[in-house]
Amino acid sequence: MTDEGYGSPDLSIVLSEIARTLQAEPDVDTTLAAIVKAAVDHVAGAEYAGIALIAKGGGVRTVAPTDHLVATIDEIQHRTNQGPALDAIAEHHVYRTGDLTEEDRWPVFSPETARTGIRSVLSYRLFVTDTTLGALNLYSRARDAFSDRTEADGALFATHAAIALVGAQTEAQLHTAVENRDTIGMAKGILMQRHDLRPVEAFRLLVEYSQRTNTKLHEVAAWLVEHRREL
Repeated sequence: MTDEGYGSPDLSIVLSEIARTLQAEPDVDTTLAAIVKAAVDHVAGAEYAGIALIAKGGGVRTVAPTDHLVATIDEIQHRTNQGPALDAIAEHHVYRTGDLTEEDRWPVFSPETARTGIRSVLSYRLFVTDTTLGALNLYSRARDAFSDRTEADGALFATHAAIALVGAQTEAQLHTAVENRDTIGMAKGILMQRHDLRPVEAFRLLVEYSQRTNTKLHEVAAWLVEHRREL
């Protein structure tokens, strides 16, 4: 993509195609891999990409890097507690650098990352409404790889990617909920058959055991289904 493509119908077509592609992906991990590949393919100047997601309980985990170099850079950010991805997540801004050898915002991160050969970095906060999901990070070995125009193009893509990511996570959660419901239903059926119980009574037994053992209800049900022949 060239700078002439900024704000053009061509970019809208690309984003629409990406949306249709991501809708067809079967799980969150595959969706993330598609997002970073599309970022490298369609954001001018980007050679490598990765997504840093906010982990449960705090911290950041790196997923779907297009190259091992991305994981190396993110490890440097984690270890030094400095870097554009961390600032994009914390400060809710886009962070761009043209040459890490001359960058003083991250005095430890910048020179160490520059030794990997990376010069330009572009990090976007991934968010929907007020919820921050993480950051989309683009890297290049070239100096001044990202212009104002390509930064704007990438911002559109990052917003698009965040929406796709939320959709994938929601679908995965729904899929898990359906699986859990089916497992609980099977466990109720086992208890009803073996102990001549009504559905409500079988469910109450599962709940009571879950509370007594401090085990999640779907885990109790899964254990019962798995060991039904041994009981």
